[in-house]
Parts: sequence; structure tokens; C-alpha cells
Amino acid sequence: VLSPGPIKDMLVDGIIGGVGGVIVFLPNILILYFCISFMEDSGYMARAAFIMDKIMHKIGLHGKSFIPLVMGFGCNVPAIIATRSIESKSSRLITMLINPFMSCSARLPIYILLVGAFFPNNSSLVFLSLYFIGILAAVLTARLLRRFYFKKDETPFVMELPPYRIPTLRNSLRHMWGKGYQYLQKMGGVILVASIIVWALNYFPRDLNVSDEQMTGQQVIEHQQNSYLAQIGKFITPVVEPLGMNWKMSIALVSGSSAKEIVVSTLGVLYPSESASGNPESSLGDRLAQINPQTGKPDFTPLQAFSFMVFVLLYFPCIATITAI
Repeated sequence: VLSPGPIKDMLVDGIIGGVGGVIVFLPNILILYFCISFMEDSGYMARAAFIMDKIMHKIGLHGKSFIPLVMGFGCNVPAIIATRSIESKSSRLITMLINPFMSCSARLPIYILLVGAFFPNNSSLVFLSLYFIGILAAVLTARLLRRFYFKKDETPFVMELPPYRIPTLRNSLRHMWGKGYQYLQKMGGVILVASIIVWALNYFPRDLNVSDEQMTGQQVIEHQQNSYLAQIGKFITPVVEPLGMNWKMSIALVSGSSAKEIVVSTLGVLYPSESASGNPESSLGDRLAQINPQTGKPDFTPLQAFSFMVFVLLYFPCIATITAI
């Protein structure tokens, strides 16, 4: 019902396009936290640490490092805080430093988006490969740190094993909702603000009397190429261009340094629903796979999508994780 103009464009492309692109992954996040909560409440996690002690010693760590690493698949921040229970200083530091290689729930929306769009027939295999690449990177890094940087610091493995319990549905659901609520708060806070900032940089400079709806397809492309965001993206593109990434991908990666979910919301803003196909109902995944009128080929191919996901997995963690470390 709003008349065409900046306010309508901000609501549709900035807020709904940015935050909406991330919030649809809430069910996957809830399932992940429910499973982690179920294992913690049953008393199995402590036993898993005991069982894994021998294997963990082979990479230079203790069995106690196993629990923070598993927690890292939920969120790296509480996982890094959990390393305080490790008595050995060197093992504690190594565990903290390799924890960001665990694919946290913030990376999950990026994986689901790109795997669903580009690998529909091999989604399970590609998804698992990303997790295994992260685990392999963590193991190799731990071995290198133990061999070249930290001296051997063997301390006996002593751990209290709580009794087995049958997890209650109420506790698991409460824990799941607590984490889900934090995720929703992030949607209304940092991701909302980031989406609006990215939208504004992508929207200006322009004639305020002309809305997106009034511009032709070619005018929209020309405007996007001349926006402040494009200028920033083109400045840093030479760094990631050898990886097959364009300025839009480089902007998404830079914005993801504050929170990984912002990568998806940034792509949602940069690839608006009224893009080349002219179909406003197309999903973000479909829009990423569309032919770029300027280059005559899609911005994302399956190979580029996979390399983008591996880069997101391995490049620097979010600011909250760095602060926790």
C-alpha cells in the first residue's frame, strides 16, 4: 500500500529481503540445538569425551577438548568459554584456536541456501563434506600447533562422569527455545541493522524521485554497478577474484565478519526479487543461479558455490568468537 519510494524499497529489499532471507532457516537451527541438548542432558557427552581421549591425544589434545569442539557445531562462543574446564594451558589454547573450524549454526543458512540451489541431487554428500573439511582443518592445525608452537604439556585425564539420565522433553525444548530466541534477537538486532546499512550503500547515490519499480532492468543494473557498495566491492575484488568471486560475493564475505548469517542477508539485498527474471516470487537460490545480463553467465556456478562455502568455513570467525578467544 505504500507509494513507490525509498521507504518502500528499504522495507521490501532491505528489511524483508535481508532479515527474511535468514529467518527462514530458524527450523534447522532449532533441530540442531534440540539434538545437542538431548545429548547433553542424557549424560552421554561426558562419556563421549572419555571414549575420545585416546583419539584426541593423537592430535595433541585431551578428551576434555572433545566437548567444546562438539559444542562448536552449535555456536563457537559458548564452546570457547567451555574450554576453561581444560586444566592444561596448551590444550586449552589449541582447542580455542581450532574451534572456529567447527561449522557453527550461523554458517548453516549459507550451506542450506547454496547446497539447495546448486547441489539438489547430492545435497547430503556436499553438506557432510563441508563438515569434514572443517574437522580435517582443525586436526591439521592442532597437530601443527602442538608440534611447532606449544610444547608437550601432558596432564592426567580426570573427569567426573554424571549418571545416565533420560532427557526430559521439557528441558530439551526449553534449551532449544532459549537458543532459538537468541537467534531471533540477532535477527532483530545486528542482522536488521546490517541489512539496512547494506541496502543503503546499495541504494545510493540515486535520484530519490525514481523508485526501483519505475526503473527498467538495464537502469537497475547500471545503478547497482555505480552504487557505493559496488565501489567498495570493486576495490577489494582483486583479492578474491582468483577464487572466481565477484564484487557482490566479496561484499557478502566482508559483511559476514560481524555475524556469518549476514552473508545470506547481504546476498538477499544484492540479488533482489525483481532481478533479471522479472519474477518477484523466485527464491534467493534461484536468483543466484540466474544468468547475469552483463556477463552472459551466472554469477554462481556449482564450483563457485562450493568454493564460496569452503571460504566461509575457513576464513576468520565472527567478531563475537574473536572476542571470546
